[in-house]
Amino acid sequence: MARPRPAHRITRRGRHRPLRAVALVLLGLLALLGTGPQARADGGGGGGGTIKVFVVKDPAVSGGQLATLQSVAAGTLGDAARAGEIFTLNRSLAQPDGAALTDPGEPLHPGWILRLPDDASGPDVQLARDTSTQQAAPPPAGQGGAPAPPPAAGQPAALLTLPLPAVVAGAGAVLLALVTTGIVARRRVGRGLAALRRAVHRLGGPARRRRRLLARRALGARFAADAETVRRAIGTLAEFAPTRHRAETPVHALRVDGAGVTVWVPSADTLEEPWQNIADTRWRRPSTTTGWLERGGTETGSMSLAALDAACLVRVGADDDGEPVFVDMSRLDGVLSVTGDDAVARDVVRNLLAEVARSRPRTPVTVLRAADGTPPLAVPAALQEVTRIEPGGTRPPEAARRTVVGAAARRPVKGLVVVAGTPTGREAAELAALCGPGGAGWTGLVCGEANGAHWRWYTDAHGSVRIPVLGTRLTVPA
Repeated sequence: MARPRPAHRITRRGRHRPLRAVALVLLGLLALLGTGPQARADGGGGGGGTIKVFVVKDPAVSGGQLATLQSVAAGTLGDAARAGEIFTLNRSLAQPDGAALTDPGEPLHPGWILRLPDDASGPDVQLARDTSTQQAAPPPAGQGGAPAPPPAAGQPAALLTLPLPAVVAGAGAVLLALVTTGIVARRRVGRGLAALRRAVHRLGGPARRRRRLLARRALGARFAADAETVRRAIGTLAEFAPTRHRAETPVHALRVDGAGVTVWVPSADTLEEPWQNIADTRWRRPSTTTGWLERGGTETGSMSLAALDAACLVRVGADDDGEPVFVDMSRLDGVLSVTGDDAVARDVVRNLLAEVARSRPRTPVTVLRAADGTPPLAVPAALQEVTRIEPGGTRPPEAARRTVVGAAARRPVKGLVVVAGTPTGREAAELAALCGPGGAGWTGLVCGEANGAHWRWYTDAHGSVRIPVLGTRLTVPA
């Protein structure tokens, strides 16, 4: 019997991998905005783009020292010798106070906005945008030398300064908004696709149910025509029957396939070679080893024949590999309760009746009607339906009337009691009188909850039955 495979789950780590990639891209863009050039000066001071500037601070703010072209070059370009480049960019440009820089040695006025080369950087570097055109300021009165050449048309007259951190923060906010919008849209699209998949799955539900029903009907027809697996199962069961040299080993279930046989025995029992333990209570033997029927039954005695006669092997269903799994109904110890999906539970009991009809015809069966009005199950023609049973007339001897403690004891199937719903009141009392400890010794099959049931099976809407005591799930014939 194959172990159930764990369900595959999408891990949280894999689900958020795209979000981490987006976050890395965002951090990269922010780094580029913070370290790379935000704008380029136009070399001659013209153009209407964004440029880098230095705002001359008041000495009261800068510690009593007025900035010079050399100090500005050292702080923004890392080299005081490049002061001439700053002078060239700002020569004769009108400043906010109406004055202009006309000489490299001229003192800088607080509030002046000096253009900087493209590679300027540092905490005092700001971004500015040209807002209008200006004319070159005339040279101061009395200054000799030729007048400075007029600036080219379109030079800026006023500059709007933007701190670099503010620009980076604004760009980051825009990118975050875009990423958030993408995430929200992705979730909405994901929810829509999930709803679409669920709708398509619901539309395909009837077709899937029909396919499962056809497969289960084909399984029932296969069971009805297959006598070889039954013969092999009985032959395997005979190997564990009591002999003059050993006691009986209880076998609760068998699985027969082309490669070998698997048996379920109590966990306290240990089997000898060639049997190999594959789980706590499961043992397997390859098909190359012959069983009791193949050996000719050289050790067969009255004890072995009696044990085989007491056994009642029935095929409950097929496992994931399509191989039949047998259960010995004489090990049910009274009552079997099948709950879950009502229709599949009825199929389980209906299949058990059909199996008993094939292996033990003329077995007496009585049907108890449930108080909830559930329709009774039809009894196969090969079985003998009885309408009334007197528990007192078939009660076992006094020595046998005891409550079984621990594992289920063997109780030969002398008759079947079928209940198509949950028994209450009178039905529960009749079931206990016929199948309970100290009762008439019959075996109960209940399509519903039954108090005192030793075995409980659970069905689902997909046509499967789960048998916890065996740790297996089987497909039920229909």
